[in-house]
This record gives sequence, C-alpha cells and structure tokens, in this order.
Amino acid sequence: MPPNQILSRVLARYKKGECSLEDAAREIEGLRMEHVGDFACLDLGRQVRCGMPEVVLAEGKDPVQLAEIAVRHAEIAGRCVVTRVNPLQVVQVQQLCDSSGIIIEHRELARVLILKKGDAPKQTGGIVAIITAGTSDIPVAEEAKIIAEEMGCAVLTAYDVGAAGIHRLFPALKPMLAAHVFVVCAGREGTLPAVVAGLVDKPVIGVPVSTGYGYMGGGRAALASMLQSCSVIAVVNIDAGFTAGAFAAQIANGSRLP
Repeated sequence: MPPNQILSRVLARYKKGECSLEDAAREIEGLRMEHVGDFACLDLGRQVRCGMPEVVLAEGKDPVQLAEIAVRHAEIAGRCVVTRVNPLQVVQVQQLCDSSGIIIEHRELARVLILKKGDAPKQTGGIVAIITAGTSDIPVAEEAKIIAEEMGCAVLTAYDVGAAGIHRLFPALKPMLAAHVFVVCAGREGTLPAVVAGLVDKPVIGVPVSTGYGYMGGGRAALASMLQSCSVIAVVNIDAGFTAGAFAAQIANGSRLP
C-alpha cells in the first residue's frame, strides 16, 4: 500500500526543519474529533487519513444544527462542504456564517454550500473529466465537480452530449483526452458511460441519475444498464455525485504519484 501523500509531505517538511514537531503533530491528527453540542461529532482527520475532505450531508438535518456543524467545521479546518441543502438550511447557515466571519459560497444548481476562511485547495495536477447525457443530469455532475475541485483536481466538463444525439459526443471528448479519469452521468436508459468507456483509455465512472419515468424510472433502469455494461466501467449509486467526484479525484491524484 503506498504511503499517504499528505502524511508524507508533512513528515518531509519536519525532516527538513520546515515545521516544528508541534505543527507536524497538529497536521497529522488523523483521529481528531470535535463535538458540537450533544448532537454531532465532527471527523477532522479525514483529509489526513483518506485524502478527501469531510463533507456534510444536509438531508434530514435540522437547519440550526446544520449551521452549527458547518460553521464549527469551517472554523477549525478552514473549509467545509455541505451537500443537498434546501432553502431553509441555506438561510440558517448564511446567517451564522455572517455573524462568524466565515465566507460562504452557494452553488445553487448543485445544492452545495462551501464555507471557507482560508486558502483554496492546493492543486494536485489531477484532471477529472465530467460528462452528462442530458441537461437534467447537470446538478449531479456539478456536485461531483465541486468535490473533485475540493480535492485539488482540475475539472473539464461537457454537458448534454448523450446517446440520443451521439454525434455531439465526439467533439466534446477531443479536448478531454488528457484527463486521468472520466465521470459520466446519465439517466433514462443510462447508455452513455458504456459508450465513453469504449472510446477512451482511462477509467470511467458511471453515475446513474434519477431522470426518466415509467417502468424502472427514477434511475433504476440507468443503474441496471450500467451494471450490465459490456465496457469496463465502475458504477456508483443513483445520484451519487459526491461519491463519483471523490472517487474520480482519488484516481486522478493517484495518477500523479511518482
């Protein structure tokens, strides 16, 4: 198993005398936790352990509690990403950010909030390409894009190039061929990931999207189609933009290892 690159960089800096023992220990606290009231326990070591940021899922959370969780995490870690937010949650988080001096960015199409007080994520050199079959798939694609960017990757996108007008795909792929991994989002019959995997020599992650109706609608037909692909692809769950973006970034960042 290759060494964790974040840990390796911290230890190398300590070895060169570029940081103190205390600073190095603080950075590698992979098991560090922080309690928020009696309702949440923040995982502040995920970036160190896994190479990906802790991301807060907003679905089902009380707006006041969500705001406290997100702001506390941003205050300690410098950044916090919140996915699947609703309008009431956005208002509550915005108000607490304003009173706490935290900068907040609302990516409305992706239903994502980015809270920040420090620098932008360090660029890794990894490149992720994200493609959608139709415009209805864009919100899921945008969630994947944000996560990959938060993990230091450059992201290339091509939207609305699905199998119903397959001639649109070929010019869209041409500027993306330098990418280390492709994320392909499709609803309805979910054909596009298998098509892309038959055209590129990089890993392809299929994301079934809950567009489509009738028999096996809601993304079920797309999921079944991707699982039955005769092309070699990996498949995540329906609408799992976060998972696809994080997995793609791990692949892209891993490709940059010496």
